[in-house]
Formats: sequence, C-alpha cells, structure tokens
Amino acid sequence: MTDKTTGLTHLINSTRYSLQGLKSAVQNEAAFRHELFLGIFIVPLAFWLAKDKVELAFMLGSYLIVLVAELLNSAVECAIDRIGTERHELSGRSKDQGSAAVFVAIVNFVVVWAVMILG
Repeated sequence: MTDKTTGLTHLINSTRYSLQGLKSAVQNEAAFRHELFLGIFIVPLAFWLAKDKVELAFMLGSYLIVLVAELLNSAVECAIDRIGTERHELSGRSKDQGSAAVFVAIVNFVVVWAVMILG
C-alpha cells in the first residue's frame, strides 16, 4: 500500500497528472486537437462579441464544456479499448454514449453562442 500525498505535494502531483493527460490528448486524439485549434478563433471572438462579463463567461464556458466532454469521451474509449478489442454490446453503448456527450456539449455551445449573438 502506498502512502497518500496531502497538501502541496498532492496539489503538485495532481497538476502534473492533469498536464500529462492534456499532453496525451493532444498527441493521441485528433478530435481534441481540432477543438483546440477552433479555440484559437473562438476565444478571441468571444472577447470581441460578448457584451459583458456574464456573456463572456457563458461563451467561454460553453467552449470549455466541449473540451471536457471530449476528454471524458477519450478516456472512456481508452478504457474500453484497454479491456479488449472484440466487439461487445456494452462497449459499443459506452463509446456511443461518450460520443453523444460530446454532441450534446457541441449543441450547447451552438445554442449559447446563438443566444448571445442573436439575442
């Protein structure tokens, strides 16, 4: 049994693991790279279009939710692929539902941006 870290050591280790996860996603997940690339345009556009800080928070938040959903979807896919490559109904459902979460996040992004721009 390993000793659990606490305090600053835990924070440093957690941050390191998180950054490793982001690096892995950039290196191995094309969809995540595409969404990050869109952020080059989306983030400045949000600052330009937002009428106030609340709108800016909603616009940036809706973009970040897409990234979070993509990271979680990728994690599910990796875990399922680690278990085995044979086709299984539950594995397929799991991957499809992860993909659906990304889709819902993208729909949320589109709706938020439409309301902010058109409303």
